[in-house]
Amino acid sequence: MIDLRLLREDPDRVRASQRARGEDVALVDSLLSADERRRSSGVRFDELRAEQKQLGKLIPKASGEEKAELLQRAEQLKADVKAADAARAEADTETQDLLQRLGNLVHPDVPVGGEEDFVTLETHGTIRDFDAEGFAPRDHLELGQTLGAIDVERGAKVSGSRFYFLTGVGALLELALVNAAMAQATAAGFTPMLTPALVRPQSMAGTGFLGQAAQDVYHLAADDLYLVGTSEVALAAYHMDEIIEADRLPLRYAGFSPCFRREAGSHGKDTRGIFRVHQFDKVEMFSYVAPEDSRAEHQRLLDWEKQWLTSLELPFRVIDVASADLGSSAARKYDCEAWIPTQGKYRELTSTSDCTEFQSRRLSIRMREGKQVRPLATLNGTLCAVPRTIVAILENHQQADGSVRVPEVLRPYLGGREVLEPVAK
Repeated sequence: MIDLRLLREDPDRVRASQRARGEDVALVDSLLSADERRRSSGVRFDELRAEQKQLGKLIPKASGEEKAELLQRAEQLKADVKAADAARAEADTETQDLLQRLGNLVHPDVPVGGEEDFVTLETHGTIRDFDAEGFAPRDHLELGQTLGAIDVERGAKVSGSRFYFLTGVGALLELALVNAAMAQATAAGFTPMLTPALVRPQSMAGTGFLGQAAQDVYHLAADDLYLVGTSEVALAAYHMDEIIEADRLPLRYAGFSPCFRREAGSHGKDTRGIFRVHQFDKVEMFSYVAPEDSRAEHQRLLDWEKQWLTSLELPFRVIDVASADLGSSAARKYDCEAWIPTQGKYRELTSTSDCTEFQSRRLSIRMREGKQVRPLATLNGTLCAVPRTIVAILENHQQADGSVRVPEVLRPYLGGREVLEPVAK
């Protein structure tokens, strides 16, 4: 959540952020009004309580008619204090509810617009000319089936659409990717973490995934637990309700977990293969830093993602995501999109978001510097979303005979294999 003091001091900035997100600008005025009621009712309650305490001191000293009047006033004050307390609680609840609906403040350099209004910042690698090489590229599913690596038919039989099995070298390729990604993250100073896939509502809400993203979340009603769509949720809530000493920062974690997404609203999109699925594994980077260091940390996370994709020898571009395409927690987000030959376009493989103090305020995570205690900043960055990375590797490193060249960085994790060979029918 944002700082209420900032809202009161510069509401136009918050309105502009809401407008850039394509969100309800009137929410700002509703929140200002609720906050004013919260503060005024708090003042009223404190005044009445002070008078009540003072009266409690006078009554024992009074007698006769004066005492009767004081007792009568005490009864009225008791009712007034109760009513003021109820009004204060109601205004506070309304303020908090409205505050939870407000997105993070969009960074001023973020391009304004929707999904197609991003700005391309960099392009890396060379896109292969398959015509010049003399063969038409096969898509990842055909390649995966030829390699005995992907089985979507039995995935659908067992679990339904958008589920799959990784088999043989497909399973080994996932394990190689996860281990190589974790090795890079560990070398960069991240602490490896295996995180829970089920979290409590306060963890999901605290990271901002029960707002605009709620339709994509799986909820186990009988247990009131949520399946995470990313280990970001568990990693953000890891230090919930804690105060972290400033000299421990930055704290950097690399989480591995299964991820679950309903993909609501994606009917008809990417239905072939394993690009858009309900369950997948992912390695996620997560950082806790001082707020003044978040922009530099954001660039570092992007650099680690670029290092990873470069090591996989994939052509990709970096985009500055437009304001209306940001998640509610992100002030700014960069995506790395790999070239997918059979689609003839770049598709998202990794993303990194600077969430500034938004999540730490919701999760009550603070840093202590001397006598000062204040919210810190959180950032996240996907290092390896496994299925999409497999899609990009198969399509970009395929050869005319249906085999796939293994990027050098993965070979030590695949028993030295240089090529994934088609399996005999």
